[in-house]
Amino acid sequence: MIKFDLPYRTIIIMKNSILTLSFCVLFTLTLSAQSQATYSVVFDSNWSQTAHPHPSGNLPATAHWSRLVGTTHNDQITFLEMGGFATQGVEDIAETGNNTEFFNEVNTAINAGNATTILDGGSLSTALGQIDIMNIVTTEDHPLLTLLSMIAPSPDWMIAVNSIELLDINGIWKDEIVIDLYPYDAGTDSGIDYGSPNSNTNPAEPISSLQGVAPFSSEIIGTLTISLDAVLGTNDTLISTTTLFPNPAQNEVTISNTQLISSVQIYNVLGKEVHLSEYHGNNSVTIDTSQLPSGIYLVSVVNDAGSQTTQRLIKR
Repeated sequence: MIKFDLPYRTIIIMKNSILTLSFCVLFTLTLSAQSQATYSVVFDSNWSQTAHPHPSGNLPATAHWSRLVGTTHNDQITFLEMGGFATQGVEDIAETGNNTEFFNEVNTAINAGNATTILDGGSLSTALGQIDIMNIVTTEDHPLLTLLSMIAPSPDWMIAVNSIELLDINGIWKDEIVIDLYPYDAGTDSGIDYGSPNSNTNPAEPISSLQGVAPFSSEIIGTLTISLDAVLGTNDTLISTTTLFPNPAQNEVTISNTQLISSVQIYNVLGKEVHLSEYHGNNSVTIDTSQLPSGIYLVSVVNDAGSQTTQRLIKR
């Protein structure tokens, strides 16, 4: 299958230096070390009557943006693409701003090892303004970023970026990426104006650009700035083996490490810490997981030497 990237103009700005700390990401039987990067994203809207004049003289009174959502992932999964057809999750976001099915699609990719976590940013109650997503953590195994948000109200219009590469060709995390955004049609509704009644497109059409197509002008509708906040680097000779048992877990999980365990943190797929324990002089600890909802979690283990490993835990 030939894939088409969503059209956008990308500007990459590389800084001279970045703070590098020691970090190691481990999966159950590995291990090779890799770096972990933390990014922040800022969406600045340029949706206005001045930039995108409507014949009525005004944008809709309820003009707003749905939540900016997405994920970091690898090249084994594509959530949307120019010239491709919208999934149910993408259609729901483009038509109503509902992200439930899209999050299900991301969770399926997480379970398959192709994505890291759900990114659930804020919404914007006005046409102009800003949306921030902070503390986006990913690794070299999942160096691609996908984000989307509904242009609301609209038939099926959205902004989106598809599989933005956070690593450069040399395997270095990019310091800053600035992307000019243009509106897109999800190809699932045939309405031609913001307030058009529901008119399902059957059969659905491919995702297409609305740049220069009424009611939009050829101007950008927003800008996305992706900024590198920190890199946790690794020394390839640093290897610390951590195991989780049982995994999947139900009522409890035992964590063992070749070195003494200093602390254990558990995060859900939204990046929220749901457990923190500190220890002294233990190679093996057991944690009660009975109160955790079923799903995917990341378990971060720090040993007494300060080295950190992260593994995926499935809670039944």
